[in-house]
Amino acid sequence: MPTIDRHLFVIFGATGDLTRRKLIPALYHVMQQDEGASNCYILGVARSDWSDDRFRSEAQEALQQHFETDALDQWCDDHLFYQSIGPESDRYGDLKDRIHTLEEAHALPGNRVFYLSLPPPTYGPTTEALGKEGLNNSDGWTRLVIEKPFGHDLDSAQELNALVHQHFDEAQVYRIDHYLGKETVQNLLAFRFGNALFEAVWNRDRIEQVEITVAESLGVAGRAGYYDDAGHLRDMVQNHLTQLFTLVAMEPPATFDADAIRDEKVKVLRATRPLDPARALLGQYTAGTHAGDEVRGYQEEEGVPEGSSTETFAQLPVYIDNWRWQGVPFILRSGKRLPQKLTQIAVRFECAPVSLFENAGAEAPSCSVSQNELIITLQPNEGFDLRFEVKQPGESMQLQTQKLSFRYEEAFGPVPDAYETLIRDIVQGDQTLFVRSDEVEASWALYAPLLAAERTPAPYPAGAWGPKAVAAPSPT
Repeated sequence: MPTIDRHLFVIFGATGDLTRRKLIPALYHVMQQDEGASNCYILGVARSDWSDDRFRSEAQEALQQHFETDALDQWCDDHLFYQSIGPESDRYGDLKDRIHTLEEAHALPGNRVFYLSLPPPTYGPTTEALGKEGLNNSDGWTRLVIEKPFGHDLDSAQELNALVHQHFDEAQVYRIDHYLGKETVQNLLAFRFGNALFEAVWNRDRIEQVEITVAESLGVAGRAGYYDDAGHLRDMVQNHLTQLFTLVAMEPPATFDADAIRDEKVKVLRATRPLDPARALLGQYTAGTHAGDEVRGYQEEEGVPEGSSTETFAQLPVYIDNWRWQGVPFILRSGKRLPQKLTQIAVRFECAPVSLFENAGAEAPSCSVSQNELIITLQPNEGFDLRFEVKQPGESMQLQTQKLSFRYEEAFGPVPDAYETLIRDIVQGDQTLFVRSDEVEASWALYAPLLAAERTPAPYPAGAWGPKAVAAPSPT
């Protein structure tokens, strides 16, 4: 495993929920696992008038929910610092001085991470301020981490990319989508390109359809202000589902490095047929029963404007016009208030060209037996299931569907948190799991026709899999 260079990890938005729930625990665990990382330091930055002690106390409380050790307070004292950039300060001038002071005090070589755990409208001004203060370069390396969403549409994404590139080279920029940090998502590459059995049939000759489902059981959960403006297409489909789509569909990269992999993902997006708004199925959840409880509909949620037409569900057929996938539908599906939290890729193989058997459970009218299906579950209970046909015991030739199953936790123990994986990659300088500027723009361009069209979502009751035309995903 590559060592981690001594560095200063600067978190903008250090008083926020993401820092507390994800970033601090992930940084602590990475630093405990890597001996060299013990000489790395964290500087929290926010508008709140906190002190070092207040930041350390909040961090220690967050860490105690994940780790049982008496050394947390000492670690926080040694490694955590805080700098306010509130209205009474010189803001970025004071921040620059504090960074230099910490680097000098701890003999750091000028390696810096700037992590923007901030509301999206502040990405541009914060990036510009870092550049104007000269914090975009140092004697060591400098990396800028930007949380999704990266832009609101194609024009805003291009504008933000242009601003970022005024101050940071693309090699310095890490656009983070936490779905790409999941071990099972990364294993899509290993599964496809490390197993000749599957790569040989990964094409239009053998695959009938691919369904990608990202289901959420929760509603807007206090995010109505952001969510009603964004909608589900922007919040989940344009980023999370699209990332999974490109990983499933991409060609083998020439080499296993960041640019080669990201080149192939961009090729998928550029080969994807423009979306037809008339074929998109959008929905909005209404009041219903979810997990045994009566829950409100979207329009009754706190903060949602009366009569809102924002979609909370989307199902889209997507087609790739290239040699490998011509004619194969990729069904992208995601929504809120669905029956369960689930991220799944279901690959349904073609029927056998000639079959000697009959099975009343066959999915397609043209198939005399049930089709083989590969189910890749990314969460929860991460793993793979391969469905195939066997003969039932007895004299008659009756077939029954069985499955081979693999679960990551059974084989390897608990799966690492996605943010832990991504933070390790950031500090090691590996951009493989991060989204490049041209990929962001190609993704927004793909959904531009749908975002520009008038959208009228169909109602579906909370606890259903979507509007009436939607079928449940394949069971594992």
